[in-house]
Amino acid sequence: MNIGAWMCGVLVISFAAIGLLFGLFKEKATKCVAGFNTFSEKEQAMYDRAAISLDIRNQCFFWSAIMLAGTVLSLVLSPYMAILAFIVWGILFFKDTHMDAHKAFEKYLLK
Repeated sequence: MNIGAWMCGVLVISFAAIGLLFGLFKEKATKCVAGFNTFSEKEQAMYDRAAISLDIRNQCFFWSAIMLAGTVLSLVLSPYMAILAFIVWGILFFKDTHMDAHKAFEKYLLK
């Protein structure tokens, strides 16, 4: 039994489901975005909610593709490919993580 493939497979489904939710609910789904939901309604109005939702949707689908590749490669080549998939995902995840919510969403400010 290849536990790495199972772990990647579960994340494929999870990330794809979150991506679908952001794709379906679009701007309404920004209420679920960590950091953004702590802003007041007045502050939230200053940001492009559609762009936030679109970026999170694309991010989730990309992460899902990485984990799908990890699942397939770990089944076909080596179980260690799942570790590689998690490392790649971790780098991408922490690259876009910010401690300050305002800094995290500054690229979505309406002009």
